[in-house]
Amino acid sequence: MRPEKNLIISEIKSRVDKTPYVLLTDYTGMQVPQFNELRNRLSGANAELRVVKNTLLRRALKDSNLPDLESYLHGQSAVVLGDSDVSAAAKIIKNFTAEFQKPKLKVGILDKAVLDVAGILALADLPSKPVLQAKLLGLLQAPASTLVRLINTPASQVAQVLKAYSEKGEQPAA
Repeated sequence: MRPEKNLIISEIKSRVDKTPYVLLTDYTGMQVPQFNELRNRLSGANAELRVVKNTLLRRALKDSNLPDLESYLHGQSAVVLGDSDVSAAAKIIKNFTAEFQKPKLKVGILDKAVLDVAGILALADLPSKPVLQAKLLGLLQAPASTLVRLINTPASQVAQVLKAYSEKGEQPAA
């Protein structure tokens, strides 16, 4: 193999090793302005869209010990790689595909597990990572705030009873 190809494979491998997910798309028929628009949208989610040769991607995935995507590596392939939130990238691709009918999702890898198109679309329907974190925090705080409220309730009820007695001028029964 030529040294240039080895260099490209090692670059793809290093990028794949750093990302928690890989989404493979078929970009057949996309125009350059559409491609640039998709790249711009994905950059907002800390993701990038790269056109790769199927043979080079196959080697990079194999060298990274990721699942074999041999049956999906045909036609014109572009790969989406990102730093963190797979649901945001999947949502952008889903919305872009609804708008332009391109690119077509082929398959994905998330934490070394293969995702089919339905799995990727399910991820796209999830709320973003910060929203999920906020919901989780709210769920974790709910029992603590309920406990504090329950502990304070008897004390406030006693205070209300004492206040009522003091306003009437009576002494509470001992």
